[in-house]
Amino acid sequence: MKRFFKVAAAVLVLGLLTPVAAADEADHAGSTHRRVSFAKIGSPSAPSGKGSFRFGVSSSATQIEDRNENTDWYLWTRPAPEGMGKSPFVGEGVEGYSRALEDVELVEDLNVDSYRFSIEWARIEPERDRIDEAALDHYSRQIDALIAKGIRPMITIHHFSNPVWVDNPRDPDCANGPSDTNLCGLDHPEGGPLVVEEMAEHARLLAERFGDRVDEWVTLNEPMVYMMFAHAFGAGPPGKAAFVDGFSTRFVPAVRQYINAHVAMYRAIKQADRHDADRDGLRASVGLTVSTKQYVAARDGEVSTEPRDIAARDRFRWFFELNFIESLWRGSFDADFDGTADERHPEWKGTLDWLGIQLYDRTSVSDPGPTTVPHINVDVCAAPPCHRLLDPTYFVPDMGYESDPQGLYPVLKDFAARYPGLPLLVTESGIASDSGKRRAEFTVRALEQIDRARSEGVDVRGYYHWSLMDNFEWLHGYGPRFGLYSVDRTTMERTPTEAAELYSAIAKSRTLTDKVRRIYGGSGPLTPEPDGGTEASAPAAVPGRRD
Repeated sequence: MKRFFKVAAAVLVLGLLTPVAAADEADHAGSTHRRVSFAKIGSPSAPSGKGSFRFGVSSSATQIEDRNENTDWYLWTRPAPEGMGKSPFVGEGVEGYSRALEDVELVEDLNVDSYRFSIEWARIEPERDRIDEAALDHYSRQIDALIAKGIRPMITIHHFSNPVWVDNPRDPDCANGPSDTNLCGLDHPEGGPLVVEEMAEHARLLAERFGDRVDEWVTLNEPMVYMMFAHAFGAGPPGKAAFVDGFSTRFVPAVRQYINAHVAMYRAIKQADRHDADRDGLRASVGLTVSTKQYVAARDGEVSTEPRDIAARDRFRWFFELNFIESLWRGSFDADFDGTADERHPEWKGTLDWLGIQLYDRTSVSDPGPTTVPHINVDVCAAPPCHRLLDPTYFVPDMGYESDPQGLYPVLKDFAARYPGLPLLVTESGIASDSGKRRAEFTVRALEQIDRARSEGVDVRGYYHWSLMDNFEWLHGYGPRFGLYSVDRTTMERTPTEAAELYSAIAKSRTLTDKVRRIYGGSGPLTPEPDGGTEASAPAAVPGRRD
């Protein structure tokens, strides 16, 4: 396969790959299709890394790994009576644990600089205070294999899943109080601080074991997405639907403790990682990722200019996206999400070295018609008839939302203005599709928008494609396909898509050629889905990234 990739990469770099259906040049932004070059990889947060750029790819443990029976997601999705049968069964993933070293070869074939992946807490600590050394050794060998191929590991510590003993979905009320088999979760007045302490201990262990080879850490992945499905509406484990009846007594305390968890993990990593593995002058560079959106004030299916809808849009963005980051940036907390900080937390300030941006959907928000997000008092919707699509081909049928290929530019510009001096990484970007060409177009257009932001002074230091391979998409199961490699769910065979071939060529040359931009880039329509899916078949969307 590697030889195949080298040939494909060379062909693409030379601009000789014939497009299946090249879009008209008039439909693409930037009629000259100038050649775009990207610098070499550097530090995600050190001053020396400014101007650098990394090409990466992302995955998460629960979404790909097999033999993972100690996670809350396994219990939550496993059919009854052994499990709870609440949503599509994660099962054996795509055998990402048993095939981990083989999959390193796939990462190498992409010619990327970095691989962002998560280490499954439930595998390392299946029971409270019992550490599985074999699991640690497994991840150690995976890290060694990546480094041997010149690929820098970036480790995500908490990517939505927990050991069952953290917050047992079978006992969400936790009437007997915290115990070694159920700490009762982040929202519990006694259990919450215990969970934070355990998360910090887990982070410290990883930094101690892997800090000699790993400098780049992600504490939390999309914290408010996790809060929404886990603690607001109970759509995923631990299944706590506290938004309506327990907003101030259970939901808000869970958010506060999750912020505490990030801070505790940040400090634990900084203390335990004593090695500057990449020699950038920092022993550890620690960030988190945030789920961002393109927010549209809407009414009657159109963009709204009414002050009440604009206020609703801004209110929801503050709730879903900004309050968490502002808390770490300013050392304060807005406990009622009204836009004004209520609590001072100076101990939180300065615990963010860089910020990961993850954008998937264009979401409309209006002042209530119905109210889909109570307390915040807004109606949120990701598809028609709530708002008109920018282009019918931007609709993603498998996810039920619209994904604008040009969306990264305004989001990156906004975050750079809000948080001057805070380096940014695009830690996830991709589209669910059965078309490799469509995935390839989305990748090129994301890189074009990143280049546009960088050319205007935005400190964006890299791009990570979501995802390495098709995987378990949480509440959507295995239907949506985001992977650069498609996966046959019967044989688990990985097959490179057109997007994998293209991305490999781009990463190797660190260039978007004018030919590649003409074929795949610009601002026109995307290649339609093979089945002709349209917005008319959209399922109901819920707030969040892919959940």
